[in-house]
Amino acid sequence: MTDSPAPIDAQRAALLLMDYQNGVIEMLGDAAAPLLDRVTETISQVRSRGGQVAYVRVGFADGERPSGPMAARVGDAATTVYHADARGTQIDDRIAPQDGDIVVRKTRVGPFGSTDLDEQLRARGVDTLIMAGIATSGCVLSAVRDGHDRDYRLVVLSDLCADREPELHSFLVERIFPRQGDVITTSELGQLLH
Repeated sequence: MTDSPAPIDAQRAALLLMDYQNGVIEMLGDAAAPLLDRVTETISQVRSRGGQVAYVRVGFADGERPSGPMAARVGDAATTVYHADARGTQIDDRIAPQDGDIVVRKTRVGPFGSTDLDEQLRARGVDTLIMAGIATSGCVLSAVRDGHDRDYRLVVLSDLCADREPELHSFLVERIFPRQGDVITTSELGQLLH
């Protein structure tokens, strides 16, 4: 990717907020409040310029069971903590979706494989994903890889991604993600959105 990212056509972009749900945010402790402040400002900025906002949350409905590596991580909590109706799987109220936003529920780490997110984005003419999520090494990494394969332009907001392992977060945003897209901060986003 180039050193100077190209301008972003806001009307063809979606801010993709992944796993910004109560149970995940609470794991961040004191770091959650400033992160959510930046998310709130970014949502407002994207909406004011005509962009889409898309929310992805993980949760399991009655009868759904995680499989593969997800089963090892979630296990029996799929019927309690990670149940689709549990408080912990709901989007944090401070950044709650509005009418017209995309909201999908996933049962895998990545946002595309178990949802109709790609179809909803394409139907709205979205070709650019502005990505934010918890955790950098989980949903964000999966979304970057899959989104790149689906031919989206990717813009990762490094200061709206978080991980319980700061060194891993840094390695991904500095060394891996720039191979698939642009990595910027929220302060840079306003200059690029048109």
